[in-house]
Amino acid sequence: MMTQPTAPRTVASELESNPAIEEAIRTIRAELAAKQRTLTGARAPRAELKVTLDAWLKRATEVRGRAPLYPYLGSGLGHGALVELIDGSVKWDLINGIGVHMFGHGDLDLVEASMRGSMSDLIMQGNLQFNTDAIAFGEILAKEAAKSSRLRHCFVTNSGCMANEAALKLCQQKTGAAPRIIAFADCFMGRSTTMSQIGDTSAYRQGIALNVLVDYLPFYDADLGLERSLAATLGQLEQYIHRYPGQHGCLIAELVQGEGGFNAAPREFFVALFEAARKAGIPVWDDEVQTFGRTESMFAFEALELGSYIDVVTVGKITQACACLYTAEFNPKAGLLSGTFAASTSALRTGITILERLQSGGFYGKNGRIAALFAAYRQHAEAFVSKHPSWFPPVTNAQGRTTKSVVGGVGGMMRLTPYGGNREMIGRLLNNLFEDGVIAFSCGHGPYHLRFLPPFAVMKPEQFGPVFEIMEKSFARTI
Repeated sequence: MMTQPTAPRTVASELESNPAIEEAIRTIRAELAAKQRTLTGARAPRAELKVTLDAWLKRATEVRGRAPLYPYLGSGLGHGALVELIDGSVKWDLINGIGVHMFGHGDLDLVEASMRGSMSDLIMQGNLQFNTDAIAFGEILAKEAAKSSRLRHCFVTNSGCMANEAALKLCQQKTGAAPRIIAFADCFMGRSTTMSQIGDTSAYRQGIALNVLVDYLPFYDADLGLERSLAATLGQLEQYIHRYPGQHGCLIAELVQGEGGFNAAPREFFVALFEAARKAGIPVWDDEVQTFGRTESMFAFEALELGSYIDVVTVGKITQACACLYTAEFNPKAGLLSGTFAASTSALRTGITILERLQSGGFYGKNGRIAALFAAYRQHAEAFVSKHPSWFPPVTNAQGRTTKSVVGGVGGMMRLTPYGGNREMIGRLLNNLFEDGVIAFSCGHGPYHLRFLPPFAVMKPEQFGPVFEIMEKSFARTI
C-alpha cells in the first residue's frame, strides 16, 4: 500500500492544533462556564467592595479629568445579558457599550476565538503586516454585502469613526474633491474633527474650528406620513442640488438613526432621495456602524432592498473590527486608504466568529430571533405603558407636533419615551435604573428617549420579565 503524502503545514498550524493547547482551552471554557452559572439575575452591591469601587472611580476621574458617565467598572465576569461589576453587583446590560457586545458578556465561543488570536505573533494587524485573519474578515463582509448590492471591496480599520473617514475620502476622490456634504438632521458620525462637524449634535463640535460644509435634510416624520414627509425632504434636497450644482461629495444616510433616536423610514422615502442623488451624480453612503446586524437582515440596506443605490457602506461595533465597503467604481487610488492599526488579531478572530454565527444562527427574517426579541420587547413595553399612563404623557417633537407613540425602534434597537421626552427626568431615571440593576442609555435630541441595545444574540425573550420588574421600581423612584 502506498502512503499518501502529508500536506505541508506551517509550524503555526501545528501549534494551533496541539493537543495540550486544545485541552487547556477546554479547561478554561469549563471553568468559566461554572462561574458564569452563578450569575442568574440582578443583585445589589456587596458593602465590603464599595471602598474598592470608590478608589477605582477616583483613579478614573483623575486620569481622565472628569468622572465616568456611570460608575461602571466590570469585574471581568459576565454571563449573556448579565454582568458583574467590581462592587459585586450584577446588572442586566441592555446597552452593551452602545451595541458592541451583541453576544453579551463572556460568550464561550468568542472567548475561545480571542484566546486563539492571542497566540499570534501579531498583537495588532495593519497595512504593512497582517495575517490571513484580516483577509478572511474582509472577505466575509464583502461577500455578504455583494449578495444584494454592487459592493465588492472592503477596507478594515480600527473604529467606526475611521471607517467613516475612509468613506468620506472615497466619495471626495470620486467627485473630484466636491466640498459639500448632505446629511440628515440628528445624524451621528463619530468624534473626529470632521465627523463631529457632520454629526448634528452641537455639543460634540463645541470649541472646534468649523470647516466642513454640511447641508442637512429633515429625516422621515411618521406623524406627517410618507407623502408629506417625503415632499418636505425631497424638496430640500432638490434645493441644495440646484443651489450648489456639482458641489456635493456624498449623501450620507443612516437607514435607522442611532444617536438621533432610533428613527426609521420606509423604503419609498429613501428610494426617491437616492434617485435624485444619483441623477445629480452624488454618491450614496450608507452609515451602518450602529445598524449593522440589528435589523431583519445583516445589512439594513438589504432589509429595505436598497442595495442597488449604495456606493459606500460603513460597519462597526458588533463586528469588533470595523470596515468600509465600496463598489468597484469607488476603488481608490493607491495611498488613499491605509492605517498602521487595522485591528488586533484577537478582535479579528472574534469578529470572524461573530460574522459566521450571524450567517448561520437564524437571526434574520420575519420569523428570526431578532424579530422575536423585538416582539417580546414591544409586548412588555406596551403593557408597561398601559399600566402606568401617567409616566408616558404625549411627546412633543422639535417641530412642535405631539404624538402618543412612546414605544419604538427596529430589531435589536429598542426605544421607550417616558416623561414626554424630558432630558433631565430621563437622566435621573437612567441613574436609578443603573442603581437598581438595569444598564440603559439615552438617545435623541429633543425629545429624548430611553435607548436599549440588548445582546440580541444571547438574550431570551422571557428575560424582559425581570428587566421590566426592575424598571417599574426605578420609574416609581424617579417620580
